[in-house]
Amino acid sequence: MPDNDATVPDPGVSFVMPVLNERAYLEHAVRSVLAQQLDLPAELVLALGPSSDGTTELARDLAAADPRIRLVDNSAAHIPVGLNAAIRASRYATIIRVDAHSELSPGYAARALATLERSGAANVGGVMRADGRTPFQKAVARLYNSPVGLGGGAYHGGTEEGEAESAYLGVMRREVLDEVGLFDESVRRGEDWELNLRIRQAGHRVWFDPQLAVTYWPRESWLRLARQFRATGAWRGELVRRFGRRNGIRYFAPPALVVLVAVAAVVGVLQATRVIGGVLSVVVSALVYLPLLAYVLLVLAVACSPSGGGLRQRLWTLAVLPTMHLSWGLGFIGGVLRGAGDTVDASRLGTRNTPLP
Repeated sequence: MPDNDATVPDPGVSFVMPVLNERAYLEHAVRSVLAQQLDLPAELVLALGPSSDGTTELARDLAAADPRIRLVDNSAAHIPVGLNAAIRASRYATIIRVDAHSELSPGYAARALATLERSGAANVGGVMRADGRTPFQKAVARLYNSPVGLGGGAYHGGTEEGEAESAYLGVMRREVLDEVGLFDESVRRGEDWELNLRIRQAGHRVWFDPQLAVTYWPRESWLRLARQFRATGAWRGELVRRFGRRNGIRYFAPPALVVLVAVAAVVGVLQATRVIGGVLSVVVSALVYLPLLAYVLLVLAVACSPSGGGLRQRLWTLAVLPTMHLSWGLGFIGGVLRGAGDTVDASRLGTRNTPLP
């Protein structure tokens, strides 16, 4: 529903950032925002969740040191709730979403504003360039940047500018956000995709510009990564329940892998107990095991490719790629069958992050 309380905002740029347990990343993210060169007035609105790692105290110190930083409360700790709180508190006509786990490249905002004007779009996004420090995080980042890892969405490495299904983070016209009703606070993950669906349904365009780049720092541990992907998959399953085939076909690949693994396990038991034998066993093995073998070979090929990095990074790739796919797929199946319910990204709660250099 449209935001009936909206007023006409002043010309300028409002950066909005939901923050929860991001002490190790927050200052770098904030610096990348404040360093943007603009000819318009700008502000940064931080929506503070109930952090347990000192993030709130750091945010208050940053705000005390720079009047461009403003703080709002996000006691619910959910991303879309925080985004809406920051947008409602903002003063300017252009909204630029920023993630506390990301850093804007120099010139990002100025380029985005020019693209927004040139394209006539309602929302503009660019490339999410994942990066890492440890061998584990570098392995995750490499897979984020690869079509094999996250399915080939434009913002994971596209090179052609043009209309898009969604936009990473997003540089948005406030008037359009007010028109379509801001973020849907019932969607805890995939909220950007859902918002962009409504933007497109309202007759506006979403635009991809590969010259826009944002550095993203992935989760730092295997468990946190698995939790993140399970939650994301669950909410994609919820979006499939709500919007059906408006979701791209690529979202169905990870759950298909989960089903294949489950079927292979059942077939293995049936073969071991001789319930299935003879010619039938050969036929079933070809149908089930060969696709699974092909996937294993794909994982090995990705890990052993020339861009695979050092030995530890390659070994982590062998674990990370199946973890991303299977965790996401398991979450997706649960989301489709039961709905996402109160599923949250537990990797964001009560964590300790390794400080950035």
